[in-house]
Amino acid sequence: MDREELPTIFNLASSDPRSELIDRSQLSEETLQQIDRIMAEMGRLRAVERKISRASQSYMNLNETDMRAIRFLISAKNTNTAVTPGMLAKHLGITTASVTKMVDRLEKAGHVVRAAHPTDRRSLCITVTAETHLAARQQVGRHHAARFGAAARLSPAEREVVIRFLAETAMDLEDSIGSVGERETTAD
Repeated sequence: MDREELPTIFNLASSDPRSELIDRSQLSEETLQQIDRIMAEMGRLRAVERKISRASQSYMNLNETDMRAIRFLISAKNTNTAVTPGMLAKHLGITTASVTKMVDRLEKAGHVVRAAHPTDRRSLCITVTAETHLAARQQVGRHHAARFGAAARLSPAEREVVIRFLAETAMDLEDSIGSVGERETTAD
């Protein structure tokens, strides 16, 4: 499969030409080129993940929140965890009323079933149907397996570098959320 050209939007020279966001004065040209390649590959990864997500949603005729719910229910099923509407609401970051509407829709489409909770008779438990579990496994599971292959091909030392990079990137991005909000608040 041919790979498309890496987008230039991830190039520091075009996205931050005056070094207003990132001071690059102490970095060599080689270092900058390597960082640009990392950012471009991260962009390509996000683009492929969006493409897979849209294809999976289309294949299963579900929206993004529905797919997140199905993945959560499959994971819970695999670990023998009973999922209540409240647990699902917390995981998805939506209200229990929204979960009720979503579960009604998913149940009507044959994706989930409601049943009595195995230990709490006052509560309901939501589970994914065998058909939806199989469809998700065939559609989404094979993409997750592809990620595993890429990680398995790395040496243990390379995996540690990738783990550190991803963890530090996530932390730095989390930190930037707060700093953006502070700038917006203080600008008023």
